[in-house]
Amino acid sequence: MDIVLEIADAFIFDPLYATFLPRAALSPPAANATYSSFKEEPTAFALPHATWQYEPSTHYFSIAPSKYAYMSAWNRDDWQRQALSLYLITWLFGVLVYYLFASASYFLVFDKATFKHPRYLKNQITLEMKQANVAFPIMAILTVPWFLAEVRGYSKLYDTTEEGPGRWYDWAQIPFFLLFTDSLIYWIHRGLHHPRVYKYIHKPHHKWIMPTPFASHAFHPLDGYAQGLPYHMFPFLFPLSKVASVAFFIFVNIWTVLIHDGEYAHNSAIINGAACHTMHHLYFNYNYGQFTTLWDRLGGSYRKPNDELFQKELKMCQSEWKKQAAAVDKMVEQVEGNEGREYASETKKVI
Repeated sequence: MDIVLEIADAFIFDPLYATFLPRAALSPPAANATYSSFKEEPTAFALPHATWQYEPSTHYFSIAPSKYAYMSAWNRDDWQRQALSLYLITWLFGVLVYYLFASASYFLVFDKATFKHPRYLKNQITLEMKQANVAFPIMAILTVPWFLAEVRGYSKLYDTTEEGPGRWYDWAQIPFFLLFTDSLIYWIHRGLHHPRVYKYIHKPHHKWIMPTPFASHAFHPLDGYAQGLPYHMFPFLFPLSKVASVAFFIFVNIWTVLIHDGEYAHNSAIINGAACHTMHHLYFNYNYGQFTTLWDRLGGSYRKPNDELFQKELKMCQSEWKKQAAAVDKMVEQVEGNEGREYASETKKVI
C-alpha cells in the first residue's frame, strides 16, 4: 500500500496538507520570541526544515516530491498523516472501484429480466447502494491499522525479485494467495451463518435473494471486514510482492462484483462463480467459498448450480422461479422468521 500512498501523496495529499495544515501555522515559536512579539510580529513563528527524506516506495518508478511535500506540519512519514491518508484511500478508492465495476457489470452484463423475479425486492438497487455506502467508511476505519503496519514496514511485503524468495515465488504467490484466502474465507463465511452470529452481522447481505452487481459490497461493515481479514493477514504471514498486493486488492473487489452479476457464463465444477454464489443466496447453507468449490466439497456444503441457470430459455422461466421462490420462503422462515421483505412483484399486484 506504500506505492499507492506515494502516488496519492504526490498528486493529492501534499497540496491538501500544505493548504489545510501548513507548517508555519503549527511550528514552535522562535527561541527569543515573547508573547507581545506574537501579537505584533506574526513572523516570530519559525519555519523548520522537514525531518524526512524522500525514498521511493518501489524501485520500478519514483515521483519527485513537489514543494508542497515540505510545506505541511505533518511530514509524509508522520503516522497520523499516514493513517488519515490511508483511511481516505481505502474508503474512497473502494467506493470508486465499487461503482465503476458494479455499474459496468450492470449495464453490460446483468440480465435485467431479474427485475421480474418473484423474490426481487422493491427498490432493491437503491437499498443495495445505501447499505454499501454505510459499510465502506466503517470498514475503512477497521482496515487502516493493517495498511498502516504495512506502510511502516511491519509486514513481509517485498519490492523486487531480489528482495523476495526468488523468481519462482513471484509466480507461486498467486495461486498460494488465492488458496490461502479461499480457505480462510470459507470458514469465516460459514461461521457468519451460525445462528448466534448471522442475525447480527451476516443477515443484511442475505436480504438480496436475487442480487444485482450492486449487492457485491452491500453488507454489514463487520461482515465485509471479517471476510476481508485473510487478505490482510497474508502479507504478515508470508512474503508478498508490493505490486501483487495492489493487484490483488483491486482483483478481489472486482471478483466480488462478478459473483453477484447474475451472468452464469460457465458451469465449472472448480470455480465458484456467479452461478454457485446464486445458489448460496437462494438456498443459504451452501457454497460459502470465494474463488473455488474446494472447501465446500471438503466441508460437505457444495451444491451444484441448477442446470436451468445455464440455459437461456429456462433460466428465467416461471416454473424455475416458482421453485426458487418456494425454497427461499422456506429458508427465510427457518432462519429469519417474519422478515417483512417487500417484493417488487407483490407491489405490482397490489397496484
